[in-house]
Amino acid sequence: MPVRVPPDARGARPGRRRPGTAVTAPGAAGAEVRLLGPVEVHDHASRTAVSPPGPKQRSLLSALVLRHGRPLGVDRLVEELWGDRPPANAANALQAHVARLRRVLPRAPGTPAGREPIIMGPGGYLLVPDEMGTDVQRFRRLSAEGRAAVAADPENAVRVLRAALSLWRGPALQDSLRGPVCAGEADRLEEERLTLLESLYEASLRCARHAEVTGELEKLTADHPLRERFYDLLMVALHRCGRQGEALGVYERARRRLVQTLGVEPGPALRERLEAILRHAPPGPGPAGPCGRCDPCGSAVPDRLADLAAETARLRRRVDELSRRQDLPARRTDPAAVIPAPR
Repeated sequence: MPVRVPPDARGARPGRRRPGTAVTAPGAAGAEVRLLGPVEVHDHASRTAVSPPGPKQRSLLSALVLRHGRPLGVDRLVEELWGDRPPANAANALQAHVARLRRVLPRAPGTPAGREPIIMGPGGYLLVPDEMGTDVQRFRRLSAEGRAAVAADPENAVRVLRAALSLWRGPALQDSLRGPVCAGEADRLEEERLTLLESLYEASLRCARHAEVTGELEKLTADHPLRERFYDLLMVALHRCGRQGEALGVYERARRRLVQTLGVEPGPALRERLEAILRHAPPGPGPAGPCGRCDPCGSAVPDRLADLAAETARLRRRVDELSRRQDLPARRTDPAAVIPAPR
């Protein structure tokens, strides 16, 4: 049932304040709403950050910011803040939260008297466009710039992508309620962050920084065990460091997790990476070549060739054995459902 908006919500005098509640920020030029972590408003002019005092107000601010200057209806905001258990007078409760939020938002110098950063119009509540920027906008701008430079200028791509990653102070919208608007955007932002990480480590490998990133990639495969691209990049890094046996072990670990959790084999990219390592093909992505940044990471050292060959043969036999065990029962029921393991 639609929520009835109180008459004074539409005709409220924007500059009105209760005595003792006004907050005057010394200049909001460059004010930024930060959503990549705990929600806060940072005023560059005063070098201060203010966090709305409650999860509902933080969610309200986040939802309005995420609409990019488009109004958000009262019913949707009520759902965002209270879910399927709204208070009896939800519209008045929402109006009270809007009023409290208005008091903590900084104002730009020269803002006309009576102009509010949040207004009420025919379509609902609206955060005035261009009133302040967001760290999400900066993140997306840097992410696009860095990803575009991965192939042509990987050194610059690493610098730009790490700058984008540094904007994250924790999980997106960390201390907000998770209504439909905020939850959906938090999921999208997390996916964008993981995609950025994939581009960052590809660029790092193109810069021959494989020795520097193996530990970070190991952690990412542990934190995101179903994301094949991280396994792929880790296999490349280990291969470039002359650790072919460990790279093959990463494939076996990825395959085991995918089969146990999803019932599927690794995708074509990961299987091709395995075959390339077994053929002793030059590692990729990016130009192949020996590791020039650390002594232990050269191409195959003579006194390790025998050990590496034996380890490779052992792991390949193990991969083949696991493939046969997985394929046999599936083929009995649906032969077309199983992707053959690489041979």
